[in-house]
Parts: sequence; structure tokens; C-alpha cells
Amino acid sequence: MEESSAAKTKENGGGGEENGLSWNWVYKKITPSSDSDLSRGFIQSTDSAIRSARHFQHSSSNFFQSLQDFVPEIRSQCKTYEDALVKNVKDELSSARDHPVMACGIAVTAGFILLRGPRRFLFRNTFGRLQSEEAQFVKAEKNVKALTLSVDLMKKESSKLLERANFAETEMSSGHTALRVSGTQIRQLAKAVYKAEAQAVDLMDFLREIPGRQALKLRAEVASMASALRQQRTAVDKRILKISELGVSV
Repeated sequence: MEESSAAKTKENGGGGEENGLSWNWVYKKITPSSDSDLSRGFIQSTDSAIRSARHFQHSSSNFFQSLQDFVPEIRSQCKTYEDALVKNVKDELSSARDHPVMACGIAVTAGFILLRGPRRFLFRNTFGRLQSEEAQFVKAEKNVKALTLSVDLMKKESSKLLERANFAETEMSSGHTALRVSGTQIRQLAKAVYKAEAQAVDLMDFLREIPGRQALKLRAEVASMASALRQQRTAVDKRILKISELGVSV
């Protein structure tokens, strides 16, 4: 029994060792191939990126080289056109100097064509004569209607503006009158404030001559009233000055 159990245990141990060896062998067979595939993919990606960068650099250098070759050509063409323009202007000026009558005629013709008034006069006396009387009447009637519409709009706008001006003038007149009346009343108030302040000063001088605590207390009250009157007088003077600056006599 014991020998048979040991034999079985040895057999099982041997089987486990065989299984362990088989799995290690499979892992070693799989792992190198996986690493080589990853390395190969990484190398291929790197080579592709390097080739793309070289291609982009080559294309960019070709583009800039083409541009540098094209700029002098453009510059030379512009110089050629500029020289041709200057030459034509010089030729025209010399021709005008040699033929002043022709130059004056061309200038007059250009004036008739370009300026609005002479152009209308020229059209009226040339192509306008070719129009029928009915067509001329229809055109004139359209112009009259357009002018009438413009005049009506201007009349309405002018009436509105005149009404606004009259209202503003009335408001200004009434406001001017009200401001003048207020200024007169403020002037009268200022005179009353001056008189009260003078009375307060005289009363303070009189109280200084009376001894005693009651007189001292009254003098303090009168001094406080005199200070208030002085502040009131300053405010009234500022208001009178502001009304005078507006052009209203008070």
C-alpha cells in the first residue's frame, strides 16, 4: 500500500514537472515572437515618420526655391510695365506740347464727357433731339412728379421743424420769464439776508458789553444764527451769479 502510494505520488510529481516544462517552453516560444513583432512595428512606424518628414522638408525647400526664382521675374515685369507707362506719359506730354490745338480739343471733349453739366447739355442737343415729343413729355412728367414728391416731403419736414422751434421758443420765453422772476425774488431774499446778518453782528457787539452768563449764552445763540445767515448769503450769491451767467438780468 505504501509503495503503491509513493509510486503514485512520484508519478503525479513527474506529471506536474512535465506540465511546468511544457508551459515554460510555450511561453518562451511565444514571448520572443511577440517582442519581435512589436519592435518591427515600432521600427516601421519610425521609418514612415522619417520619410514623411523628409518628403515635407523636400517639398518645402522646392516651394521656397520656386518662389525665390519667381520673385525676380515678377519684379522685372513690374519694372517693364512701369517703364512702358512712363514712356507713354512722356510721349503724350511731348505730343500735347507739339500739338497744343489738338490737346485743347481733347481736353474740351473730355470735359464735355466727364463733367455732369456739359454732358447733359451735349446729350440734350444731340441724342435728345432724336427722341419723340411724346417721350420727352413723359420724361419731363416723371421728373415733375419726383420733384413734387420731394417738395411735399420737404414742406412736411419744415412744418414739423417750425412747430418744434415755436414750441421751444415759447418754452424758452416762459422759462426766461420764470427765471427772471425767480432771480428778482432771490435778489430780494439776498437783501433780507444781508440785513439780518448785519442785525446779528450788531446784536453780538451789544451782548459783548453786557456781563454775565445769560448774556454769554445769548451771544452764543446769536453767533450761531449769524453763521447760518452767512452760509445762506453765500448760497444766494452763487445762485444770482449763475442766473446772471445765463443772460438773465436780476
